[in-house]
Amino acid sequence: MAPKPRLHSPEDDLAFMRSIVEGGGRTPMTLAICYLAGGLLYGLQCLFHVGQVIGLIRWPDIANLAFVVGITVAFLCVLTWAILKDRKGAPANRGPTGTRMLNAAFSATGMANTAVIIVFAVGAIRDKDFAIWLYYAAIVFALQAAAWYVAWTLKRKGWMLATSLGGWLVAVALGVLVRQPVMYLGVCTIALFLLFALPGWLMFRDARAGLKAG
Repeated sequence: MAPKPRLHSPEDDLAFMRSIVEGGGRTPMTLAICYLAGGLLYGLQCLFHVGQVIGLIRWPDIANLAFVVGITVAFLCVLTWAILKDRKGAPANRGPTGTRMLNAAFSATGMANTAVIIVFAVGAIRDKDFAIWLYYAAIVFALQAAAWYVAWTLKRKGWMLATSLGGWLVAVALGVLVRQPVMYLGVCTIALFLLFALPGWLMFRDARAGLKAG
């Protein structure tokens, strides 16, 4: 006689849900580095533009272009290093369900950000209005706020909820300030350091601890 299939008890269901909520597993080094390096480098670039707007920085156009390109090149170099380093550890997508769901949320956000960049860039060029491009940053912070809310739902860490709420407020502020360049850049600079670099550092600390433990 075939064995009777085992039915899941309420305790089993609760244990499964707890494993999703608590997550666990190693924080991906690539994600941590993306936030930490991106926040620091692009926060520095925003400070540079603030200096230009208020007249403290008066470089030739070629020097300005070289600085902006250098920021992106530096970010790509750091990102490449992080990807290679991450591959040496355990694959992140084989971790617990919560970790995989978290990775998926941020990956989906990255895909949406790419679409937003294309849409607003084309719109700004077509309409010859740079302010249209500036709305892009507001949408990015709104999408990041959504991703961090998912992260908080899974991990229940207070700083994740704070990052989500902060991203939502910054998104609204940037959308309102697109015609006020100094205030816009000021908000963007602070947000990059607090909502990208700081969470990146916290994730980097966890990822490094995971690598040492592994």
